[in-house]
Amino acid sequence: MDLSEYAESLRRELTAITRFASADIAKAAEMLSETLDSTVRLALLDVLSAAADEITASLDGATVDVRLTGTEPEFVVSTTRAQDDAAPETADAGDEAGTSRVTLRISEGMKARVEAAALSAGQSVNSWLVRAISRALENPPGGPAKRSPFPPSSPGRPGTGKRYTGFARS
Repeated sequence: MDLSEYAESLRRELTAITRFASADIAKAAEMLSETLDSTVRLALLDVLSAAADEITASLDGATVDVRLTGTEPEFVVSTTRAQDDAAPETADAGDEAGTSRVTLRISEGMKARVEAAALSAGQSVNSWLVRAISRALENPPGGPAKRSPFPPSSPGRPGTGKRYTGFARS
């Protein structure tokens, strides 16, 4: 979608408004319209994103995203698989009330790695990220919930086993 025509339309309107104004005001309006391009593009992108969110909210099983290709926005419609709709096994009971939308900004390299990991796991990127976040919340770094690599009854596990007290006769 080319936003240039919308920015140009705004410039024409600003020029038309100042048509009967003094030369100083017309010159100021011209200078202002030249500097508005990036601001207008950003405002239009915000409007398009809000519209995509509203459309997504009314769709069942599909999402509409606005992505930038260079400097121009592009709508991307994604349908979710049934697997995406299922709550992950690790979700808290309180999380079952509904879902929220989050925008995550990551580098292109990390995005490619996430997409590859999701593909190899046979999941969508969304499902893969939800499961990764759930695992991270279950086992925070340095937290008491760290899991041992040894099974609970493993004799090689340090500090485990049954303790017997008493004495023995031989």
